[in-house]
Amino acid sequence: MAQRITVDPITRIEGHLRIDAEIAAGKINKAWSSGQMWRGIELILQGRDPRDAWLFTQRICGVCTTVHALASVRTVENALGMEIPLNAQYIRNMVMALHTLHDHIVHFYALSALDWVDVVSALKADPQKTAALAAGLSEWPGNGAKRFRAVQAKIKALVDSGQLGPFANGYWGHPAMTLPPEVNLMAVSHYLEALDYQRKANQAIAIIGGKSPHIQNFAVGGVTTAINPDNETTLNMDRLYWMKQLIGEVRGFIKQVYLPDVIAIGALYKDWTQYGAGVTNYLAVPDMVLDTAGTKFDLPGGTIMNGDLGTVKSIKSFHDAYFRDNVVESIAHAWYDGDWSRHPYEEDTVPKYTDFQDDGKYSWLKAPRFQGKPMQVGPLAQVLVGYATGHELTKKYVDSTLQRISAVAGVQVGPAALHSTIGRHAARAIRAAMLSDLAVKHWQLLVDNIGRGDFEIFNPPTFPKGEQRGYGFHEAPRGALSHWIVIRDGRIKNYQCVVPSTWNAGPRDQAGQPGPYEASLVGTPIADAKRPLEVLRTIHSFDPCIACAVHMLDPDGKEMINVKVV
Repeated sequence: MAQRITVDPITRIEGHLRIDAEIAAGKINKAWSSGQMWRGIELILQGRDPRDAWLFTQRICGVCTTVHALASVRTVENALGMEIPLNAQYIRNMVMALHTLHDHIVHFYALSALDWVDVVSALKADPQKTAALAAGLSEWPGNGAKRFRAVQAKIKALVDSGQLGPFANGYWGHPAMTLPPEVNLMAVSHYLEALDYQRKANQAIAIIGGKSPHIQNFAVGGVTTAINPDNETTLNMDRLYWMKQLIGEVRGFIKQVYLPDVIAIGALYKDWTQYGAGVTNYLAVPDMVLDTAGTKFDLPGGTIMNGDLGTVKSIKSFHDAYFRDNVVESIAHAWYDGDWSRHPYEEDTVPKYTDFQDDGKYSWLKAPRFQGKPMQVGPLAQVLVGYATGHELTKKYVDSTLQRISAVAGVQVGPAALHSTIGRHAARAIRAAMLSDLAVKHWQLLVDNIGRGDFEIFNPPTFPKGEQRGYGFHEAPRGALSHWIVIRDGRIKNYQCVVPSTWNAGPRDQAGQPGPYEASLVGTPIADAKRPLEVLRTIHSFDPCIACAVHMLDPDGKEMINVKVV
């Protein structure tokens, strides 16, 4: 007889997500993914000036801030047929890369590593053996026995105090936690270091973007980051070299700590390459733009169907009809009025809540489809598309990562293993390594262009009478993000955001096809239904970002509602 479990809310994510699962014979045989919050930004934007949309849309989320700003300005520029100056492209690329590096570090260490790392087990570790283990993975200077001994003492003090802080409420001692104590100690030490390096990435964003989160320097037509090497109040060489130093420090952490940690943990949990594949149709969009028109990129985009890399089809520009014409969203199982499936230009966003209905409506998320098919988006999609198209940087990091995982695991691990829960973590670390290289490259492109005397940052937009339609995309940390706009006489008539976690976390469509979250959970073993750690492992591997979290407090700051896991 099947057992039903509900995990509500899923924690260590952005936003409010509920997962329901049926378990039979120790495995999940059916799952439901339910977004528990309504965004509503689309309605707020109606009637507004399109130049203001980026400021509103980046408030969708306090985590994914720059991504909506970038997609939004690209959307309006697409509708107006604009090109933007090279300096603006490079500056936007820098913001994109730095935000992604910050996001990927935070995701692994702060949000998902605790699904795999038993913090309390680290108390049993031998710091000397931990140092020897870490030395075999990289030459990171923080991997000494003295450091690990100090971290172990800090863990002991927390445990003895009974106040575990960020490590409270973990599934310590769970039968699915199988890392050796030394690996656990190494990971906890790196967790503490990660707090500093994600800050450095954010600091670099603030230098060029004004602040983080919610950057201030984008505009339809370019950026507002004035460039003058001889002016202390503008982007000058002092600030650029400050950025370069921070990028180098973050890059070192990614290559010597983050990527090796994922390799080690992935190899030791190699059985998890068998779980979590789910939807193996993949969608990625090109990014890191190299020209003014959006036709050349440092990161490729495209689609792969049924997990077959031979089916790869490229998305080549900001004006690619293959992407533009094949995106639709379904509300058959979402809390909106109707049961239609429409192109974003033709959508509306009219909320109509019912209760949770297994075979009816059960989520605030729509269900995006590409050519009628569910698609998985995210770092795995981009890495697989890059690998399938022969992208040199992708192949370099995928091949070296798989070789290192194979060496630690003691078995040959090939690209097929990436279609999995643990594969998504590997792909994210690979993408971080690639973007750390590209951040350096695009810093140099910007400096070289300034050195040629080009200080241009902005082309003013003009809004003709009548109607214009446009879309803009961005390969955000969680995957393919697109915004869609209909402009009428210089005002927004319709605006739709098709976000990565909508692609991945969306519900079933009219045909009953499950979304990637739902499909990925099927077949996952559950060791203890009262402590469904395995559900968290797979869901966290997507890095969910449902919407900005909302906390309700009374005027005195007291909690008004307490949501518990059922």
